[in-house]
Parts: sequence; structure tokens; C-alpha cells
Amino acid sequence: MIIKKAEFIISNTDPTQCPHDGKPEYAFIGRSNVGKSSLINMLTQRKSLAMTSSTPGKTQLINHFLINDEWYLVDLPGYGYAQRGKKGREQIQTMINRYLEERDELTCLFVLLDCRHEPQKIDLEFINQLGENGIPFVIVFTKTDKISNSRLKENVSVYTNKLSETWEELPPVFHTSSEHKKGREEILDYIETINLSLKN
Repeated sequence: MIIKKAEFIISNTDPTQCPHDGKPEYAFIGRSNVGKSSLINMLTQRKSLAMTSSTPGKTQLINHFLINDEWYLVDLPGYGYAQRGKKGREQIQTMINRYLEERDELTCLFVLLDCRHEPQKIDLEFINQLGENGIPFVIVFTKTDKISNSRLKENVSVYTNKLSETWEELPPVFHTSSEHKKGREEILDYIETINLSLKN
């Protein structure tokens, strides 16, 4: 897929205020500081489409970007950022849950995981929640340039083995590096394949 056009459309906290034009939505989510904004900018080849920050928890809204006038890339808030405080975390979590459970346009959720870390309880719980609610998703390991290939294979294996304890079939898995543009073609091709299937 060649991205010729990527434009910001709307930010809000209410899923009912999201676009209702029937276009498929591909949402990106992960724990705070997982590299989500950098990945979105890498995929779209726009340096500042999504706001990047060294401060975790920067994204606190549901952000819609229209790609090639055909589909939406949705930037969701990160989950589990402790410094927001309990009330702030609960508000963000409620907003995320409402979006995931109420958006008929949501076609696939890209769950970002930092490849440098062992399986985190909060990620595993979130992934299991997706399964319980029948939400289609894939797993995206980020920051693969930060560790060696052997360490990457080892970490991914630990993660997939852990998921296999509760999942009969694992979702697709992508390895990415925003720094080296790794995984860009694979993810965009995956989205394009789904978009084509929706037209048939």
C-alpha cells in the first residue's frame, strides 16, 4: 500500500462522536511509552501526524486520521499510566472500553508491546479481555532495533508461549522498528488485504 494522503479528522472522548461514514477503522493501542506515536508516524511517513513525547500518557483522546480517503487510522490513549491517578486511569479505561465495544467500524486493533520486556500482567489481561469480547486484533512488537535478533526471538517466544496457555490460536504478530522503518510494509499490506476483502 502506498499512502498518498493522511489527514487529521477529529479528536474526542466520546465514541458516539467518532466519524460515521462506514469506512473501516484500524486502531492502535498499547501501554504508555510503547512507541505508538512513532509507529503511526512511521507507517504514514508523516513526521508529526501523531504527537510524540518523552512524557508517557501524552495521548488522552481518540484521534482519527483519514488515510487515502479510504480508511481511518485511530490513535487510542495508552493504558495503565500510573501518574494519571486512579480517577484519570479509570476515565481513560472507560473511554477505551466504550470505543472497543461500541464501534462497529473497528475492523482490527493493533496491540503494541515493547519487545524488550517480559510479558506484563496488564498487557495479558487486556489481550484476554479482547478475546472475551470477540474484538479482532493483532500483536505488534515495537522497538526491535533496541535489542539483538536472538534476544528478540527469545522474548517473542516467551510471550507467545505465555499467550498459548489461554489461547488456542494466536493472532498475527508483527515486528517493528520505527527507527529503521521495519514492519511498515507488512502492516500496511495486512490492512490493504482486509480492505480488499471488505469490498468483495
